[in-house]
Amino acid sequence: MRLGAAEVRWTGRADGDMREAPGLTWTRLHQVHGARVVVVDAPGARNGEDADAAVTAVRGAKLVILTADCAPVALSSPEGVVGAVHAGWRGLAAGVVGAAVAEMRRLGAGDVVAALGPCIHAECYEFADVADHFPPEVHGRTAAGRPALDVPAAVRHALAEAGVELVHDEGVCTACSPDHFSHRARGDVERQAMVVWIP
Repeated sequence: MRLGAAEVRWTGRADGDMREAPGLTWTRLHQVHGARVVVVDAPGARNGEDADAAVTAVRGAKLVILTADCAPVALSSPEGVVGAVHAGWRGLAAGVVGAAVAEMRRLGAGDVVAALGPCIHAECYEFADVADHFPPEVHGRTAAGRPALDVPAAVRHALAEAGVELVHDEGVCTACSPDHFSHRARGDVERQAMVVWIP
């Protein structure tokens, strides 16, 4: 899909396991569920670094996030600055979305827009101590009525705090979808990918 100046692609189960995709020049981070952001200054640069977001203004630099329930968030600005964020609950609580947007603005981004890919939804994500980590507007309930974290709502909240509009939401729960990998629902070790780049 087109997101402002960026192209964004999400893979699913039919595309296979994206953990080990050989022969591709991309920046694939060693995701550690934190808020560190790397700036990519050449295609394939910063590959394998410990971080949960990457941003770039380099045409052709492909930023990749791997997920199996966490939220993949694509960011784009009209100035040609793009970002890719791996937003699990720890990263969301640590402020990874806002940190990525701030780094994009340091690279010259003005208005930033976002797209949210497939991730686990509240009905499948029991989170007993959600109140200890997140504001009430992102609390949810599982299908069984237990406390849950609403990951899409948490992403929307973080984006709004950073002054970013969410313009696209895939609306897919990885735990419910047979077309996606889910670690929590099925114990999948495979991962799907989100790829963001400036064509």
